[in-house]
Amino acid sequence: MKKKLTLTDILVTIVIALIFSVIYKVWGPLYNILSVFGLHVDQLIYGMWFMAATIAFLIIRKPGVALIAELAAAQGEFLFGGQWGISLLLYGFVQGIGCEVVFALFKYKSYHLFIACLAAIGATIGSLFLDVFYGYIDQLALWNLTLLIVARLIGAIVITGVFAFYIVKALEKTGVTKIIRPLSADDYQSLEEEIR
Repeated sequence: MKKKLTLTDILVTIVIALIFSVIYKVWGPLYNILSVFGLHVDQLIYGMWFMAATIAFLIIRKPGVALIAELAAAQGEFLFGGQWGISLLLYGFVQGIGCEVVFALFKYKSYHLFIACLAAIGATIGSLFLDVFYGYIDQLALWNLTLLIVARLIGAIVITGVFAFYIVKALEKTGVTKIIRPLSADDYQSLEEEIR
């Protein structure tokens, strides 16, 4: 499979990102509602903001897709009036980089649930670094910071990793991803076996 991004890859990534930018915009008020309950319950749904990266990569399976998807989704959320303003672009960048680093470690050749969950952790780490830069989590007591990090990690693994992986699996069963993604060697081999 060629690893160079084609125009089709970029356009599909942008479409995925636009869908997620709408979801991200709607997700903000839900996040705010959950923050009222305290104990970082809101962090359990934070992983939704990383999901464009894993979905796009699992569908297209090429370098750079996760970063493009996160940046485009963050920009879309910003343009739709996202409540966090221009900082959304920085978050999109670091979260996309967090996912890209994980996919690069596996040479962009592994598309398993475990890798999607690791990408979720990478995006979480990126978001936490930016939270420290903005100066609101480094003031927390150690127990409170630990609770925030654990809740965000759990939410990211469940939403960005597991949920995203199974959404793409469901799409694969419909055959939609075959339109976007070239056939694999296994596909060619099974086709040859059917012809014989």
